[in-house]
Amino acid sequence: MSVIPGAWRRTAAGAGLLASDGTVAPTIFAEMSAAAARTGAINLGQGFPDQDGPAEVLEAAREAIASGANQYPPGRGIPDLLAAISEHQRRFYGLEVDPQREVIVTAGATEALTATLLALIDGPDDEVVVFEPYYDSYAAAVALAGARLRTVPLRAPDFQPDLQRLAEAVTDHTRIILVNDPHNPTGAVFDRAVLAEVVRLAHLHDAIIVTDEVYEHLAFHAPHTPIATLPGAAERTLTISSAGKTFSATGWKIGWVHGPAELITAVLTVKQYLTYVNGSPFQPAIAVGLRLDDHFFADAASTLARKHEILGAGLRSAGFTVHPPQGGYFTVADATDLGGADAVAFCRALPERAGVVAIPLAAFVSDERRGDYAGLVRFAACKRVEVLEEAARRLASSF
Repeated sequence: MSVIPGAWRRTAAGAGLLASDGTVAPTIFAEMSAAAARTGAINLGQGFPDQDGPAEVLEAAREAIASGANQYPPGRGIPDLLAAISEHQRRFYGLEVDPQREVIVTAGATEALTATLLALIDGPDDEVVVFEPYYDSYAAAVALAGARLRTVPLRAPDFQPDLQRLAEAVTDHTRIILVNDPHNPTGAVFDRAVLAEVVRLAHLHDAIIVTDEVYEHLAFHAPHTPIATLPGAAERTLTISSAGKTFSATGWKIGWVHGPAELITAVLTVKQYLTYVNGSPFQPAIAVGLRLDDHFFADAASTLARKHEILGAGLRSAGFTVHPPQGGYFTVADATDLGGADAVAFCRALPERAGVVAIPLAAFVSDERRGDYAGLVRFAACKRVEVLEEAARRLASSF
């Protein structure tokens, strides 16, 4: 069979991985991680920490395994984690969430997002509006669901959207407005005017708001504002988050989505035929994590902010122009002055040249906008301080 038909083709095409001859390229993340392994370079490409999370959360997982929590949990999630998610939303944001009807535990935020898109998109005329650059799974999931992706560009240095362009992108064809805040890959935190305009446009065009808030506890300069807290937003918003980033447990893949019961029922109808359930012993552990005291969450943000300062200083010393993030794992820097006007080629050469791996921002944009982000590179700051300092030393000595 020379050409294998199926939804995989549009998924690969949506992700920018399908070549004109029908072959599928590896993701840039796989390519760069392989380069790190081959060369011994420091991997500042993928966003995973190199330290474990809080000891009490790890111990709770061990206890759950030892006590027999190793079979299928309930389809929506174990009751204690559902309750902990509800308590967390009330404690930090004043949101009232019914743990029995308005929450689902998922296999990370990625499954929550994909299940939501598959559940709520109804045909090829539906559109999903996202801010660009965008997390790479968005385009793939939109394509898999059979919808069209509409993008609103974010421009350096602050990566805030133009509200007029946002209003032009959202139309009566818009089924979902997808907001990632704090934003990956740019590190932007959207101001209240942006969030309010999203809510206004959703009401105007009867769209659903879907949020990806996995970096909610890693905003550096002000507390995170969930869009569901804005007037008129909660009744049409599905809020997605996960434990991986907050608790340095990205491999556990415990996420969740909450929102109006009728929307959650729609998402659950699809989600139960994807993973069904996952992470039985990790669910009680994350319930413990969500109930940690305020100092843990404040320290997580301040520690990461300090790591960004170390990374940013090292990048500036090497000659990069740095765009300091407002939240999240990543710092974006412009490599143009270092001969990196083509950031894809620059990142492919970087492991051999400097012993450091990074990701070009072009990996997070549509083909037609790649030129707008050609010199921009994303570096992960979620590593140990000594690793960041060594990466900075290598970069400074290489340019």
